[in-house]
Amino acid sequence: MSTDARKIDRGEQLGGCPVSRGADGVWLVRGHAAARAALRSTDTVQAGLGVETVEKMPGKVRRPVLYRDGPEHREHRRQTAKYFTPRRVDEAYRGIMERVSDEQLAKLRHTGHAQLSELSFNLSIDVACAVIGLTESRPGLAQRLERFFPEEFGEPGFTSLNGLYWVWRQARNWSSIFVSDVRPAVRARRARRRDDLISHLLDEGCTSAEILGECITFAAAGMVTTREFINLSAWHLFTDDALRERYCAAEEAERIAILHELLRLEPVVGHLRRRATAPVELPGEDGETVTVPAGEVIDIQVSATNTDERAVGEDPLAVCPARPLTDATAPGMSFGDGAHKCPGSTIAVLETDVFLSKLFALPGVAMRTPPRISMNDAIGGYELRGMVVELQ
Repeated sequence: MSTDARKIDRGEQLGGCPVSRGADGVWLVRGHAAARAALRSTDTVQAGLGVETVEKMPGKVRRPVLYRDGPEHREHRRQTAKYFTPRRVDEAYRGIMERVSDEQLAKLRHTGHAQLSELSFNLSIDVACAVIGLTESRPGLAQRLERFFPEEFGEPGFTSLNGLYWVWRQARNWSSIFVSDVRPAVRARRARRRDDLISHLLDEGCTSAEILGECITFAAAGMVTTREFINLSAWHLFTDDALRERYCAAEEAERIAILHELLRLEPVVGHLRRRATAPVELPGEDGETVTVPAGEVIDIQVSATNTDERAVGEDPLAVCPARPLTDATAPGMSFGDGAHKCPGSTIAVLETDVFLSKLFALPGVAMRTPPRISMNDAIGGYELRGMVVELQ
């Protein structure tokens, strides 16, 4: 019987047909090779993640990079790649990760216990802000982001009191982040450019409103998801003595491999969606090819593609950092692939390792309370709250 080391039950079927069309007309991809082909195809564009709302924006408004495709998107990624290279991450951001991790763990040492989700969120905020250039914020950024990305979202609309409430709430949240965080950063960089993303966007001629959109996008990708990955990895290490001992004794390269394996097994983002702009051929079963017609949506189930035995080998639900990967990158599709592959993957994994290696080096550190799990239906992702760590 194969081992299942997962903490998160998404209620999804793993394995099965690599590509299938559901009754709703959406193509579900569970095979690794098919997922890679869909994500790398130049005949697919971003779908989901609110892209339908963004498409209603006036044409003269520049879309955040997450919602752009084609030559414009590739050129933007080429120009901003310098902020995310392994060398840049090591030289420019490692020191910030070390300092903020020490500051957050000092809170744990002072009180003897702490909410891990709060410590990890403060870390991910400070690191992402350094990359983006949000360094002139007023106090309270963590609280503003918590309001912007609540555990439970309502549906904005104009036909009910609840819908109107969520319209008002999100408008207030956008305004709060703009006034308290984005506008001060933009003013400072209009006066003097710096080596960060906001300065680059100003050089491209972006307005303050367009920069706000980019900052919110990076906040979701660089702050919210990294927080969950830190919490998930800590949960695994607290509850697996052998894995924790191995992690604590390992050099950085092996620790990174362990984190990659945990992310492969438990991807923070569970679904990636693309829309075909022309017929797209995907590898199916037994060497056959499946053609997705133009205009139809492809839903990539990341948890299934990451546990495809044809790519990751036997016992795909076990934690095996040294597993021989036959046809996959280290974390599978957890960071996506193709033109929209997450540019900050190196940052996310390194800051997770910096924080956790320091956390587990504390004498007597233990988990007092396991986290409660809630799901974010928009991305098929998990949110972990309430994990209390303590020093015994």
